Amino acid sequence: MSEWIDRILLEFPADLSRLWIAADPDDVLLNEQVLASLRERGFELLPFEDSVTFRSEYEDRYRTAWDRGEPAPAKALVLQLRGTDLDVLPWDYLRQARRVSMSLATLFPKLSYAVIRQIGPEHHEALFAAQSRHAPQVMGEASTKEFILTHIYGLNPHLMLRPADLWRDLLRLHYREAGLPQLLAKHVAFVLSDNKQFADLPLSELFSSRSFLLRAVQDAWYRYLATLGVTGTRTGEPIPADLTPNIQIPFEHDDVRVIVDSMFLDGLLHPLAVQGVLPSVPDWAKVGIVQDPLALRNLVADGINGIRDKLPAAEFTYRDWIALARRWGEVLARYHALDTERASGLKVGIEEVQSMLDERLRSWVAKDYAVLPSLSPAKAPIMVHHVPRFLANRRSAGETKIALLVFDGLAIDQWVQIREALARRAPKLAFDEGACFAWLPTLTSVSRQALFSGLKPREFSDTIEGTAAEPTQWARFWSDNGLRGNEVLYEKGIKRADQLDALLGAISTPSVKVAGIVVDMVDEIVHGATMGKRGITALIESWCESGFVDQLFDRLLDQRFHIYLTADHGNVEAVGQGRINQGVTPDMRGERVRTYRSENLVAASAATNPNTYRLEIAGLPANFMPLFAGGRSAFMQQGEPAVVHGGISVEELLVPFVKVTRVS
Repeated sequence: MSEWIDRILLEFPADLSRLWIAADPDDVLLNEQVLASLRERGFELLPFEDSVTFRSEYEDRYRTAWDRGEPAPAKALVLQLRGTDLDVLPWDYLRQARRVSMSLATLFPKLSYAVIRQIGPEHHEALFAAQSRHAPQVMGEASTKEFILTHIYGLNPHLMLRPADLWRDLLRLHYREAGLPQLLAKHVAFVLSDNKQFADLPLSELFSSRSFLLRAVQDAWYRYLATLGVTGTRTGEPIPADLTPNIQIPFEHDDVRVIVDSMFLDGLLHPLAVQGVLPSVPDWAKVGIVQDPLALRNLVADGINGIRDKLPAAEFTYRDWIALARRWGEVLARYHALDTERASGLKVGIEEVQSMLDERLRSWVAKDYAVLPSLSPAKAPIMVHHVPRFLANRRSAGETKIALLVFDGLAIDQWVQIREALARRAPKLAFDEGACFAWLPTLTSVSRQALFSGLKPREFSDTIEGTAAEPTQWARFWSDNGLRGNEVLYEKGIKRADQLDALLGAISTPSVKVAGIVVDMVDEIVHGATMGKRGITALIESWCESGFVDQLFDRLLDQRFHIYLTADHGNVEAVGQGRINQGVTPDMRGERVRTYRSENLVAASAATNPNTYRLEIAGLPANFMPLFAGGRSAFMQQGEPAVVHGGISVEELLVPFVKVTRVS
């Protein structure tokens, strides 16, 4: 166990109290490793959102059991208060509980609080160790920035003397998804401002925004190839020449090209498609060129091997799974775009990797999924029910008009396909891409309700079997965050271009500040699919060519909405293993999961259907018990193929979370 975890746990001696109140203004406790360590000690943590929700959880699941002398879900419960004013809490909690205080200011006394509060919680452990070893005295703001850049990000702007130094460090930084907070990015830009070689570069944006960096590198790559006499297209359309500054990158430098090579293989950068005879180019540069379908097939094969070589380890964090899901989505999107002949030769490799990923994800879910609901969404949502709170934070930060687009059933690989279609149809659209976890089981009535309500499924148990309550739940969340009814919009069933005029009429009302829009074409395509995900790819391509998606984005942006896109769950190809062969009627029927309200019924079904498994999913109602189909199977007619959802796989459980903007 690390020094950081030991220091936190020092505040929570075992068996001292059953109810704790932690004043935690910086969300120190809402960290994956901290929560997991507390759980190992028998502590459960609940963030205090409001008195009614917490009281219901506490009274129903903990206090009643303790008063009866019965075991509760955990030995002790920690009420985590995002602040220091304990007066907002009910008096009976204050009377019963043991109180502790936790803040970054007290945990990092030698560093500037104004700086460290900008650093993501994933860096706290390493920063605490660095403070213990390398901070002999109290530091000011500038010294703290330099300290963090050196010990956390491995950057020293004073040593970035040549363009190769700068681009090596920039590419390494964003390849490991560790873009700098704005405060540090501006500091680096200030340090480098004296170097005339960097005078025309938008340094702050390059260091802070991964999407901006990737777009700049992509465009610079096409310009670099043009100097070698290589011209072509990205996805079938000419490449616009005016989208990013005319940035020149030293691709030939060994330290730069080795990272660029990896970015092409992982799908972060997109190769140039060329026709005819290829001029003489260095061998290393061919990874960024696709001359014929065989070259694209080889690129997919390299991507499959890259994932196989870096399979998830036991110590994977949720961030690692998010990064892997995005890389895997790029590989799958390229695979489904291949012609049938070339794709068939890769089918076995794809299925082998899918099987290995499924097995490791299932083990990780059994061990670590339970901590995700309580993590802080301050930087980005980790689960779909975090999305409303994240958007409320963005409104507080100045994004006064927000549109949440929920593409029902959209898997990450299908988002990649849509993004590539938009790259040729609407090249001035830009995407800041991430991902988050759906709720298990990955059913619409469970995960989409959580998304619009901001609640865990246990908190809407009465409506968990349908979606009719979503408009009320969406309005209630925003009412609790200060908006009136006429300022909140909910629309669903949006899928065609001829619906956009009516939608625009609704969202253009000056009073509307927040819009939640369900786009359900992908889900409709998936449920009607008869030719697997390759058939779905063709239908999504046709839908994108109708202009619906880019027109939807353009109209919302014209109305000055900040657009966020996500999904409630993804989808996978599965094969029927036969229907439940016992006379036990489940309460909900999904192709990849069945749910029951009785322990006896679910146990009986599991016993008589061997290719199934059960998992305890924290956050579900106590009387809502899922039974999952094993592997890539489904509760359908034996041998019947289908594209379905409900289970545990990378493609079902991790969904895109994307901010859509225009290039200025």
